[in-house]
Amino acid sequence: MSNNIEKLGYDWITEKSGEIDVVSDYYCQTRDIFQARLNRMIDDLLKNNEIEENKIYAISAVAGEIGNNSFDHNLGNWDDVMGIFFAYDFIDDKLRIVLADRGQGVLKTLKKVKPELKNDSEALNTAFTERISGRAPEARGNGLKFSKESIKKENMHLIFTSGNAQAELNREMEIKQIDENIKGCLVILTV
Repeated sequence: MSNNIEKLGYDWITEKSGEIDVVSDYYCQTRDIFQARLNRMIDDLLKNNEIEENKIYAISAVAGEIGNNSFDHNLGNWDDVMGIFFAYDFIDDKLRIVLADRGQGVLKTLKKVKPELKNDSEALNTAFTERISGRAPEARGNGLKFSKESIKKENMHLIFTSGNAQAELNREMEIKQIDENIKGCLVILTV
């Protein structure tokens, strides 16, 4: 893996349509490809023995939730490239996982069920704190709340960017507006 997976993920999500690297080992066009690569990550981490087994499963649950959300909430609504970017590597003795999708983003997804949302910051706060799903009327909406608790419990660090907002989670959650506007979602999980 490259030591620059964060830059590769950022480049993948911000690249002009038609110039996206869809032959990359990091591109998962469908959920089954993502799931196979997520399972390979679990096997790699178990063989590596640098992270406790229970924590590996918590890490994979968080990464799996975020990756699966990309497929669930963009089904039939991808603007240009269907699928996600998914990469992981040890950088400076820390595991980094990068996930990115070129989908609708959190605000557009949640506005379907909560039209009063005004901006990307409100949407990220809602996604991580309320039991709500952009797939209503399905009884869903616990995934990112579960992820938030796992991140806190297992002392992980997550940066989740969508639109012009960025949520940073570890023991606490802070949401801030950023100067850039990220179409879709860009997530960096550090353990």
